[in-house]
Parts: sequence; structure tokens; C-alpha cells
Amino acid sequence: MTTEQCSYSPSRLGAQVVASSQEVRCSGAWTVREAGHLERQFATMTWPASAQVIVDGSAVTAMDTAGIWLLHRAIRSLEQAGRSVKLEGLRPEFQSLLQIIQAQTMEIGPRGGKAAAFRPVILERAGRLAWGRWEHIFAMLSFIGETALTFARAIPQPRRIRWRSVLYNLQVSGFYALPIVGLLSFLMGIVIAYQGAGQLSRYGASIFIADLVGLSMLRELSPLLTAIIVAGRSGSAYAAQIGTMKITEEVDALRTIGITPIEQLVLPKLLALLIALPLLSVFADVLGVFGGMVMAKTQLNVGYGDFLNRLGEAVTLSSYLVGIGKAPVFAAIIAVVGCFRGFQVSGSADSVGRETTVSVVQSIFLVIVADALFSVVFNWLDL
Repeated sequence: MTTEQCSYSPSRLGAQVVASSQEVRCSGAWTVREAGHLERQFATMTWPASAQVIVDGSAVTAMDTAGIWLLHRAIRSLEQAGRSVKLEGLRPEFQSLLQIIQAQTMEIGPRGGKAAAFRPVILERAGRLAWGRWEHIFAMLSFIGETALTFARAIPQPRRIRWRSVLYNLQVSGFYALPIVGLLSFLMGIVIAYQGAGQLSRYGASIFIADLVGLSMLRELSPLLTAIIVAGRSGSAYAAQIGTMKITEEVDALRTIGITPIEQLVLPKLLALLIALPLLSVFADVLGVFGGMVMAKTQLNVGYGDFLNRLGEAVTLSSYLVGIGKAPVFAAIIAVVGCFRGFQVSGSADSVGRETTVSVVQSIFLVIVADALFSVVFNWLDL
């Protein structure tokens, strides 16, 4: 394209671009309808050869995203060719749209070259990650505080507690979990007794198999194993249920009619687990010790009566209560984490699966951390 007008008439196209020795003049309506004609003009025109090129947009009457993109691409082509580009006469609203396009192009630019300078550096990414983790921790603490306040308000006023929902969750999270908890505890008792039988028989200390099985199951493994099973079974169900309700806007509907979602959805689950998990731990204690008794009888020929007599001497009341005392703490962790991750669901159904997985991982991790802290504290208290 020379200093003469291009061959496309304004009346037919409504958009033109004309180049002279130092200037590129744009006119007409730069919209998506005219994008094809402008593309053909760009393909056949000769760009100014001067070091500084002035792009005059004062005659542009309309411009949408397609037109802005064409203008931006032309300016960038001139800049990549080593020319300095000065844009004049463009309306303020078009100028603002052009700046948005330029900013977005810088952020999603190709790897390497100048675009790489706009990618976040490692320090910035680390800062964003740290800030995101802090926001998550703050939201978690806020949720714990709100749940604690709701629980404290409900205790003096039992009528506010939805007991039917508590009984339902107690049935689902407690009674229905008895088979899997009992089976795994029984097998765990067998495994512990089997592993210890070989070593104890060498030293003629077969009767101490009761000490090994009793202390390990009642003090540590039964509450921990039960909590892990409940976290995978019930904690994930809590997150999925609340997350689905949030996707279908049922949580918003509860707020609209004046019902607090925590009082309706979280409190019954928390109370049910606080009741169910200690009882499940006792059930796991019984089945775990029974499994150890069976293996002791088979491998070491230790009778059931001798086993129980030694068990009563080996396991003190404090050791038993230590194991049972952990269960309510584990129950609170599982219920709060599962419900919190459910309220974090947003967007689509994919978020439900993602938050459900996170709830299980976080619940098990926090339960193990809490168990380790209990061990440190009990050792310090000499319990």
C-alpha cells in the first residue's frame, strides 16, 4: 500500500487503513464484520519505512474486540520490526480497551523472549502460595470459631439441636461403621500378636503377649485406626453432601429462610461423631484384643483365661482412658474438616470430588498429628 487510498471503498466496507511514508491512518468502523476486509488490506499494504510511525485513529467511528486486536497486532508488528509507534487521536474508550488487550497479551505471551519478563518470578509465586495458605488457615480458624460458638449456644438450649438429624448421623456414621471397624481391629490384633509371638517365645515370655496386644490396641491403635476409617468413610461423605448442597444452592436457600447452615448441617454431624467415635473405639478395643487372644492361643498356647488375667494386670485404667480420651478430639477434627471442605466447594461438580479428596487427606493428617501431640503430652505428664 502506498500513499494512495486502498482499493476498498469506505461506503462498502465502513473501515479503512491507509499508510503514508510516516503515518498510518485508520478510519471507519473497526468491528468483527469488517475484520476480513481489514485483514486483506493489512496483507497487501506497505508499512512506513521511517523509524517513528504515527498511527492516527481519530477517524475511527466504532471499534470492538476484533478491531482492537487487529490494531494491537499491527502496532506490535511495527515494534517488532524496530520502529517506534505513536498512537494518536483514538477515543478514550477505545484506548482503554487497547490497554486491556495489551495487558492480557503480556500475561499469556509465548515462553522466552520479552514475554518471559512478564511471568511471575519465583519469589512472587512463593508469596502468592504463602498468602493462599494463610487465607486457607484463616478461613479454617474462622470456621472452627463459628462452629464452637454455635455449639456453645446450643448446649444451654437443647431445643435448638436437631436431634432427629443427630440420630440419623449417629446411625450412618456409627452403627453402619461397626462391621468394617470390627473386622479391621480384629485383623490388627491378629497381626500384632503374630509379629510378637515369634520374639516372645524365644525368651519364654509368651504370657507377655497380652501386654503387647493390650497396650498397643487400647492405648494407640484402636482409636487411631477407628478415626482413620471414619475419616475415609464419614468425613468424605460430609464434604460431598455439603458440597453438593452448595452447588445446587441449597445452602443459600437455608440462609434465605433464616436457618444457619452450621446449626443445620455441621452441628448434628459433630455431635453424632462425638458420641459414635468413642463407642467405636471401645468396640475396636474388644475386637482387637479378641484377635490377639485367638493368635496367642494358636501360636503360643496361651489360654483365654490366662490372657485375660494378664491383660488386667498389664493395662491400667489410665492407659485405657488415654485411648478413649483421644476419640472425641479425633471426632471433632474429622467432622470440622469434612464440613469445612464441603463449604469450600465452588464452581462445578469437579470441585465436589476435589474437596472431598482434600477432606480425607487433611483429616487423616491432622488425626495423626494430634495423636503424636498426645503422645508427647502424655509422656511429659508421665501417663
